[in-house]
This record gives sequence, C-alpha cells and structure tokens, in this order.
Amino acid sequence: MTQKLTTEQLTQIVAEVERLQTRREAEIEPEQVKEILQELGLAPDLLDEALVQVRRRQALEVQQKRNRTIAIGAIAAVIIVIVGIVFAIQQQNSALARVVAQTDRITLTRDNGSDLTSISRQNNPELFYRVTLKDAPLNQKLDLSCNWIDPSGQIVKQNRYQTREIDKSIWNTQCRYNLNSTSTPGQWKVQMFLQNRQLSEAVFEVK
Repeated sequence: MTQKLTTEQLTQIVAEVERLQTRREAEIEPEQVKEILQELGLAPDLLDEALVQVRRRQALEVQQKRNRTIAIGAIAAVIIVIVGIVFAIQQQNSALARVVAQTDRITLTRDNGSDLTSISRQNNPELFYRVTLKDAPLNQKLDLSCNWIDPSGQIVKQNRYQTREIDKSIWNTQCRYNLNSTSTPGQWKVQMFLQNRQLSEAVFEVK
C-alpha cells in the first residue's frame, strides 16, 4: 500500500477492521452448526431448510418494518393536510367575521347620494339597497343575500349573489327590488346577509 492516510482515515480503517473481525468471530461454520445440532439431539439434515425459514422470516420483518414506516408517513401526511384545511377554514371564518356594514342607504336607480325613507309605489320604482362593507377580505368573493320584507313580515323577494373578487377592504355592494302598484303599503324593511350572518337592515315606508 503506497497511498498515505490521514489520522482520521486510519481511525476509520481500524474501526472497520475491528467490526469485520467481530462479525467474522461471530459467524459459525456450517460444520460447527451441524455438530451443535447433533449435540442437541436435532437432525443436522434440516439445517438448509431452517436457514431458508430464518432468512424468509428476517426478510418479512424488514418488509413489515418498511410497511409500518410507509403507513406512518402516509398517516402523518394526511394529518398535516387535515390540519392545513382546518387552519384555512378557521382563517376564512375569522376573516368573514370581521366584515361589517359601514354605511347603508336605499336609493332609486339614479343614486344622488340620498337615503330614501319614503317611496311611492305608483311609478313602479326599482329600489337599490346600497351597502358599504368594511374589512372585506382581499382576493376573495363574498356570498351575499338580501331579504325584502313587506309590512306583514313576509319575504317578498330574496337576492342571492356573489361579489367580484375583492381588491379593497372598503367594498361597495348592492341588491335591488322592483316595487309595483300592487305592493302592500306600509313599513317595509330590507336586510343584507353575509352567508347566514346579518350585516345590516334598513326600514322604509311604501305609499
């Protein structure tokens, strides 16, 4: 051997030689195994079959260990996915819970900035319930609905719609309803909901 070795390499070589020597000393020659079997009163001719069974059992144990490792990894991956989904849902619910109605107004088709409280049904006006939302979640779409309720408490119209993708936290939205000459006169109200949570309510008089 002409290649020079470092101290670290020498230490590794000594350790490896010791390991190989220990392994060699632990190995028993087939003839010795047969002698041991004879001394124990066992049939030496069954040695080869016994070796096959031992190796098969060892291979099975290795496979079972590998399968357990794979199963544990798969379960861990599923748990991580579930935790991620639950966390995302919680974040979504938390974001929706922060949404509130900052202002709300009832107007006709032409919005002049006023808030109507008394409306004549004779001209079949189209009413708009305009609501400004605060803390709307960015890059999401909101599922909103409005209930138009007549003086008897009956819901005569329900709007259900989804907003465009929100790009600012202060967000204007609206729903609409057409009054006609047969609409019941009296005190009406309109309510806006985010999913099942009421955001706002406005009362108006129909004449």
